[in-house]
Amino acid sequence: MRTAKIVYWEEDSSWIGYLEEFPDYWTQGETLEDLQSHLRDLYVDLTSDELPGIRRVADIAVA
Repeated sequence: MRTAKIVYWEEDSSWIGYLEEFPDYWTQGETLEDLQSHLRDLYVDLTSDELPGIRRVADIAVA
């Protein structure tokens, strides 16, 4: 099982969040569990290589 870091918060009775690797793609849910489900689905879509132009965050080694 893979894991992904998420950033999330509660705002106006909704849960909002995004995948740390893909900060441009936010989603929301009615509960934290609902949000996590949406984030799992979003991860599958964003890593499927079927969508063009996906922006991500990554680390690089520098001297």
